[in-house]
Amino acid sequence: MTALTLISESQAKEGNRFYYIGPQPECGDCRLKGVCFNLESGALYEIEALRDQTHECAFNEDRVRVVEIKKIARISTVPKKSAIEGSVITFQEPECKRLDCKNYLLCHPYTLENGAKCSVIGIEGNTECPIGLDLVHIRMI
Repeated sequence: MTALTLISESQAKEGNRFYYIGPQPECGDCRLKGVCFNLESGALYEIEALRDQTHECAFNEDRVRVVEIKKIARISTVPKKSAIEGSVITFQEPECKRLDCKNYLLCHPYTLENGAKCSVIGIEGNTECPIGLDLVHIRMI
């Protein structure tokens, strides 16, 4: 599903991806904040198309451009019993804190908080877990 938002001119390129980190304090009085605040905090987006409209922005040093974006699925790991395609799950990081694990960033994604609701849109397969947890890779939005 395509949505509109504003992004700095320097970042406004088709195919660029960004994580939306949430509203900034400088944006509180902006008349265009509804266009920027319509995104989900922590979600990954890709710019699909640029529009001609630009605006002044108190937060960015340059102007911002109206862009068409789409939400991008992320890959993470979850317990196998939670991985049901089409379901909505409550994300919970595993108890493991092994920083040397090759799956650490999939198990502990920095833009996804414990308790976040996610839709499982695909199951990628089993995850090799060094401490023996029964995990699978999933695609989710």
